[in-house]
Amino acid sequence: MTPYIIATIKPWNISVMEEKIQTLPGEWHLITEKDQLTVELINTINPRYVFFPHWSWIVPQGILETADCVCFHMTDVPFGRGGSPLQNLIARGHRETMISALQMTDVLDAGPVYMKTCLDLDGSAQEIFERAAVTISDMMGRIAAEEPSPVAQSGTVVEFARRRPEQSLLPETGSLRQLYDHIRMLDADTYPRGFIQHGDFRMEFSSSQLSGDTLNAQITIRNTSNSDDPNAT
Repeated sequence: MTPYIIATIKPWNISVMEEKIQTLPGEWHLITEKDQLTVELINTINPRYVFFPHWSWIVPQGILETADCVCFHMTDVPFGRGGSPLQNLIARGHRETMISALQMTDVLDAGPVYMKTCLDLDGSAQEIFERAAVTISDMMGRIAAEEPSPVAQSGTVVEFARRRPEQSLLPETGSLRQLYDHIRMLDADTYPRGFIQHGDFRMEFSSSQLSGDTLNAQITIRNTSNSDDPNAT
């Protein structure tokens, strides 16, 4: 059987990938910890592809040179290369995007493209990420089955900057739609929620719903005095 590796760290990806690999032909290996991904492991398994649905670290050059590595970026590259693609897209008013399956190179998000698939950006970040995990699992199956030749990116390069935790502060001006988008684009596990700081109290917003001229959201309040929280201001 042809071997493959999936390297991912987000819980929504792990659960989907664990289920998906039960249905795909081949020998699939799931890596969920940084230290597990080594050149020695790649040489031992000798995978046809190493898939990276969501990985927070730079992949060593030795691994890129040893196996065909495929990452999945939530923009229609070369538009939107760089960090925090979901948040940058929603902040710019996008309602849908493409997930691009890229051959990984030593230049971030610049590799040739295996395929692209449309993704709806409706709902909270958590809902979007969960939807994307299912789409990406299907794309992995197609790449494994079809082994398409990646095609060089073309068009104008637009780079996104990775967002900083302090940028989660709620805007003071704008429309209710913009405020809703700000809250929902940060509403996912492990992400810094949209917040307001009032003295010692940090008010974090989630589960937002926009109906006409009313915005409802859940608020969690924490006392940040003497806090070691790096997101506290």
